[in-house]
This record gives sequence, C-alpha cells and structure tokens, in this order.
Amino acid sequence: MPDSPTGLKARLRSDLTTAMKARDAIRSSTIRMVMTAVKAEEVSGDVARELSDQELVTVLTREAKKRREAATAYDDAGRGELADKERAELEVLSGYLPKQLSDEELTALIAEEVAASGASGRAAMGAVMKAVRGRVAGQADGGRVAAEVKRQLGA
Repeated sequence: MPDSPTGLKARLRSDLTTAMKARDAIRSSTIRMVMTAVKAEEVSGDVARELSDQELVTVLTREAKKRREAATAYDDAGRGELADKERAELEVLSGYLPKQLSDEELTALIAEEVAASGASGRAAMGAVMKAVRGRVAGQADGGRVAAEVKRQLGA
C-alpha cells in the first residue's frame, strides 16, 4: 500500500491528533471508530489497498447511517442519553461528508432523471434509482432518494 494517504484520510488523522490533544472524547472516539472501519474496508477482499476519497465518503456515509438509526432506536426505547451520544457522533461524522442536498434540490434532480429516462410506474423505479444514485453520491440518504423516486413515479 502507498504511504501517502488520501486527502480525507490525512485530514482524519490530523483531526484525531488535534482531538486527542484537546481531550475531546467524543470527537477522538468517533474518528478512531471511523479509522477502524476504514482499515477494515482496506484489508477486506483479496488484496489490501488504500481507499480513495470517494470510497472513504462511502464508509463515512455508512457509519453516519448507523448513528442515525441507533439514535432513533434509542429514542424509541426511552434511552435519551444514548441517543444523544449517537447524535453527537453523527455531528462529528457530518463534518467529513459532502453537503447534503436540500429537499428541493433532490426533487429537482430526480425530476430531471425521470424526464430524461421517460420512466413511469413502479417498474421503472430501479432504473431511476440507479441513475440518481450516481449523481447524489453521499449527498442524500438512500431512504430519502427512494421515497422521492417512489412519489414522482406514482409507485
């Protein structure tokens, strides 16, 4: 593996050092957790490799989704203190993710794809999702995208 980390990975390492020096427990534990997930992703498969920034964003998005779902589950179970911890970790992760699309931007983007493909009905949902997924990469949660595609296709 090359010794020069990607820009995002270098930023994570630098921020971890800063957080540790500042004794910021939430930030340092969250970044450590991300670095562990990144390392696991790098060594999975047949050959160890360095992840690109795009692949790092995918890992960060997955980790953010886990935090969002855990916070909801803890809230539903009446465990507010644990939900708050998950939300604090999500806040740290959000600083490394691309800016999220607004509802209006997402609606317009999906409308463009639906119009361009001439798709209609439930059967076209997979094709539209595939086209939209490439354009929103990391900028919108898959659940939001699916709900809007379903709404626009009348599925």
